[in-house]
Amino acid sequence: MTETEEFETRLIEVADRVTVALDRLIPPADGPEAQLMRAMRYAALATGKRLRPFFVLGFGELFEAPEKSLLRTAAALECVHTYSLIHDDLPCMDDDDLRRGQPTVHKQFDEATAVLAGDALLTLAFEILGHPDTHQDASIRCKLIERLARASGAQGMVGGQMIDMLSGDVRQDLNSVTRMQRLKTGALISYAGEAACILGGASDAERQAVHGFTHDLGLAYQIADDLLDVEGDPEIVGKQTQKDEAAGKANFVSILGVDDAKQRVRLLASQAKEHLAIFRNRANLLLQSVDFVLKRQN
Repeated sequence: MTETEEFETRLIEVADRVTVALDRLIPPADGPEAQLMRAMRYAALATGKRLRPFFVLGFGELFEAPEKSLLRTAAALECVHTYSLIHDDLPCMDDDDLRRGQPTVHKQFDEATAVLAGDALLTLAFEILGHPDTHQDASIRCKLIERLARASGAQGMVGGQMIDMLSGDVRQDLNSVTRMQRLKTGALISYAGEAACILGGASDAERQAVHGFTHDLGLAYQIADDLLDVEGDPEIVGKQTQKDEAAGKANFVSILGVDDAKQRVRLLASQAKEHLAIFRNRANLLLQSVDFVLKRQN
């Protein structure tokens, strides 16, 4: 088995474990609110890479954190990520019809259901983290909750989304686009590593290494996403492409150009790998995740 095949096998394994956990954690469709539950499950259980949960488990295993704690935290993080996708696809946001190869939630159900399904997944994430099953130490659970709230709120993902919504009305440069994506995309990726450090009791040096890795990989991931928006096949990508250009939004490709954007991805990927040197060969799968980001087609 090649390193690429090994990584993809592991990624699928983690995705399956997280999907099973979400299936157990999201309430079954029952009662007058059954449509809400169906919409939550439709979005959260859809096929996806589950890359953020992968980093929770990948780094957590480095620090020998409790497996159950890691899996519940990964599921909570995926709830937040899925909520963000549901809302991002709404007509008042990016107005997308396709996500993960299937109709978006507001197309499959309706706009009101999509809004409420996103709301419910967000709040479910904090219910999961706050439960004693996530960790017996309440102070650890509080740290996980506090950091996720920060990463997903006004100074994190939602703040980045607000900047993105305004970007068509103001001139954007490389610094402003970089800041937007550090918040919109990078904050939850960084949380994945931070949560693993909290659960595994990582040292300061290890925390700094993980933060450096997730910071650089998050930017590389977003630039790769912008390249897919320009060059990708919608059938493979699983969503509509060339959306930013049509909306008049700046991104890394429109500012840097295709060739320079690809060079920037390679530079960030190299830097991300350097951060993992502290872990030596124990971080092989995490190193392979960098190559996955470089080569991904969806």
